[in-house]
Amino acid sequence: MSFAKMHGLGNDYVYIDGAQHPVSDPPALARWVSDRHVGIGSDGLIMVDPVTPGVAADVRMRMYNADGSEGMMCGNGIRCVAKFAVDRGLCDRQPLRVETRRGVLEVHWMRGGHDGTVHEAMVSMGAPILAAARIPASIPGVSLSAAVVDFALPDEFWTLAGAPAGWQEACGLDPRMTLVSMGNPHAVLWCADVARVPLEQVGPFMERHAWFPERINVHFVQVLNATGMAEVRMRTWERGSGATQACGTGASAVCVAGVMTGRTCSPVRAHLPGGDLLLEWEGSESSVQMTGPAVEVFEGTLDLAAQPQEREQ
Repeated sequence: MSFAKMHGLGNDYVYIDGAQHPVSDPPALARWVSDRHVGIGSDGLIMVDPVTPGVAADVRMRMYNADGSEGMMCGNGIRCVAKFAVDRGLCDRQPLRVETRRGVLEVHWMRGGHDGTVHEAMVSMGAPILAAARIPASIPGVSLSAAVVDFALPDEFWTLAGAPAGWQEACGLDPRMTLVSMGNPHAVLWCADVARVPLEQVGPFMERHAWFPERINVHFVQVLNATGMAEVRMRTWERGSGATQACGTGASAVCVAGVMTGRTCSPVRAHLPGGDLLLEWEGSESSVQMTGPAVEVFEGTLDLAAQPQEREQ
């Protein structure tokens, strides 16, 4: 089974042409290929499949996290889907229409470099979803129909996080949280120094908190410049994958949260551990526009006979 290893800002996935190589158990395959010891090593698996009959799209994207759970969307992944499809001649429509669990999204791809392959893409990520019920989030005292914007977390919220004492003061944490769905759920928190956030402790604590029945992606954000070309630095804990180099849907959510709370304007350049993304949002029902790179690292062939036998849980 042939594959390509690709990444957007270090958010790396294994890509497989599902028309050429149908996969019977994508979650199991995702767990194997994501394993950096016995597999390829990645944040997950992305299948580039034929579209669902009746859907006006060019390719279908199915994204699986490293733990095998299926995600709604991946902003870094969808840019690489466009590169995969265009560079391999599956489709060269401009913009490319990609069927996702979020709906059909348009990707404007750009060629570049010495070989003329796709190297960058701008994705219309769709309008943000804000109602608590659709995040989904169930927070005591918050109406399911209301947006959760600058919600003040109670002092006892972090009690069971297992993080070092005084970490909130050390990183200058603002105790207010904003929730945004970009087809997948995001919690955005602000602080003075993201480098001092104990992400390995507070990330999984928030991801699996009882308020979030489908778990949640967690982002800690530091504002570097609030006006003109706004700039932020962010760190991400992704549900199902852990700390990642970048998260496109998360950066989109941060753009929305920044504009809604007045902390930043649009456009905003997000500095992530893996590199930069440019985000734009005009507010209200408008779509978030995300621009960033798409990189192919290598191609290869999977020997399916080498796939480990999974133990029943």
